Parts: sequence; structure tokens; C-alpha cells
Amino acid sequence: MLHFEDLIPGRRFHTASHTLTLAEIRDFAGSFDPQFFHLDEVAAEDSVFNGLAASGWHVASLTMRMVVASELGRVAGGLVGMKVDNLRWPRPTRAGDTLQTEIEVLAQRVSARQPQFGIVTLQWTTRNQHEEIAVQLETAIWVKRRDG
Repeated sequence: MLHFEDLIPGRRFHTASHTLTLAEIRDFAGSFDPQFFHLDEVAAEDSVFNGLAASGWHVASLTMRMVVASELGRVAGGLVGMKVDNLRWPRPTRAGDTLQTEIEVLAQRVSARQPQFGIVTLQWTTRNQHEEIAVQLETAIWVKRRDG
């Protein structure tokens, strides 16, 4: 298990990769973001995306799944999120894109109210097979201290 003391600024984690399929894009969009540019290939050609694109929320959710399955997913007590900042989707993600996430520890501090825990700030960057950013965010997580 990983604890607060293991998550020092500058440490990086990498996830396995995942190739997104058209069926996954349509299934997610149909349930959670049913907009034409996520569902209809023909209509999506005339959208801002110039073709069918995955929902940004789908890419963010897939990123979460990959992070949980990575070494970082072994944080004692689980990946308990406190906030997300600077969430951005600089380009569309499409069927056939292979995504992988890098997580960098940006900062850490001991909780003033509950010193048996710490707050760790992370940056998650998910890139496609061309090394282009698909989604990026900063998050703060609540982590048990080993000596707490």
C-alpha cells in the first residue's frame, strides 16, 4: 500500500493503455452525454469536432479507471478525491485512439485538522498514441499517513 510519505513531489506513475472503440463511445454517450456529435457519425461531420468524438466525461471516466488500475490505485484507504481543478480537453478523442495516463505528484501537506492524513496534489495527463493531450486535470486526494 502507498501512504502519504510515498507520494513525494516529482514522483510519477503511469497507467496501462486503453484503445477506445466506437461501441464504447456510443454506449457512454447514450447513457450519459447523448449529444449528436457523440452518437451520429454523419451529423458529427458538421459539428465543431468534424467527426464523431468521445464525450470528454467519457475520457475523464476512462482516465479514472486506468488510474485506479495503476500502482497509484494502491493508496491506503483508496483514491479519495477532494477537488478537481483546471480540467481541460484540448482536442477530441476518437474511436481507435489509444490512451495512457501519467500522474505526477505536485505537492503534499499534512492535514492541520487530522494529522493522521495528508493532502496530495496530483496532475493527471492522458495522452493519445500521438502524445497529444486528450484530458488533463489537477486533483487533491486525501491520503493516510503511515505514521499517523
